[in-house]
Amino acid sequence: MITKDKRLLGTVAGGMLLAAVTGFGVARCTADPAPAPTAEGETEAASEALPSTLAISPDAIKAAEIGVETIGAGGLGSEIISQATVTAAPSGEAIVTARAGGAVTRLFKRLGDPVSAGETIAIVQSRDAAQIAAERIAADARSTLAQKNLHREKTLFDQKVSARVDYEQAQAEAAAAAAEAQRARAAASAAQVTRDGSSVIVASPISGRITAENASLGAFVQPETELFRVADPSKVQIEAAVGPADAQRLSPGDRAIIELPDGRTIDARVRAVTPGLSGDTRSATAVLDVPGALQPGLAVRVRLLPSGGAATTGPATIVIADEALQTLEGREVVFVRTKQGFRAQRVTVGQRSAGRVEILSGLKSGQIVATKNAFLLKAELGKGAGEEE
Repeated sequence: MITKDKRLLGTVAGGMLLAAVTGFGVARCTADPAPAPTAEGETEAASEALPSTLAISPDAIKAAEIGVETIGAGGLGSEIISQATVTAAPSGEAIVTARAGGAVTRLFKRLGDPVSAGETIAIVQSRDAAQIAAERIAADARSTLAQKNLHREKTLFDQKVSARVDYEQAQAEAAAAAAEAQRARAAASAAQVTRDGSSVIVASPISGRITAENASLGAFVQPETELFRVADPSKVQIEAAVGPADAQRLSPGDRAIIELPDGRTIDARVRAVTPGLSGDTRSATAVLDVPGALQPGLAVRVRLLPSGGAATTGPATIVIADEALQTLEGREVVFVRTKQGFRAQRVTVGQRSAGRVEILSGLKSGQIVATKNAFLLKAELGKGAGEEE
């Protein structure tokens, strides 16, 4: 007897994905609702033997890479389709520079290495650092001397030996010296001068990974020159170009669906829409907050769902991905997720545009349907029907 896994090897479209998957079979007891009579008064006999339910385990769904999506009401006019790019959020990328010019003497990290906030990446030996350190030491010494002089003048004033003007002069000099010492210490801290005063520390202000490296051992670098770039992949945003009319329909908080190149989808939210138009493209930019880690620079497609100004073809219209729609025994069906697996649901199709198709009847908002690799379900369902015969 031919086993289920071996039968999957014979599937022409996608059999390689499902051959090793267990828990994947055709339900024999569930069939499509009774077909409607044809124009001649006869039923569609071919559909009577066609099962409509597939019992599939969650592990099998994952192994077969079958994508799913929760559908919502709204026609094609309610969606805004846009090409977008993943970019680093303002707090998710940092340019790391040396605060003083000098020669790179040590490198602790390389391209692609992870770093923590405040971690040292490199050391730059610098004469400027020595000068900054010397000024700090001198300022501290002057401040100490001024405090001693103030203490002496106060003692003499209390003993009525020194005039008040001398005491007040000492107070002013001590305050000025303390301020100068504070400035010198702040300058040394900002430059991240080492304890010995010979070098400056190049440290990352954020946690992430090094995405660019422009430093070599022994190379002389100028102050504020970019040496490294650090990015946190968990802090990204998506920038989508939208037309002027579409930009007016969008509001902060509107839902968006990100379509990744591998077929996965991620829910996102509109954070802001630029008030002006780009001079080159004459389009506005919708900035989306997206959870999870995505690679900056990745090109994605975005479906924006504005909360206002939607133009739909009907209140019950549903829009799904074109790849979710399958033809089975002459019928157009969509595979709806169930507790046991999937169920083939007949649908009535409306308009198509940009890889999306309107469903006029057959589906309800909130249902979960198969999108990516839905054709594998069609192949297995059709094959199961043939075996039953």
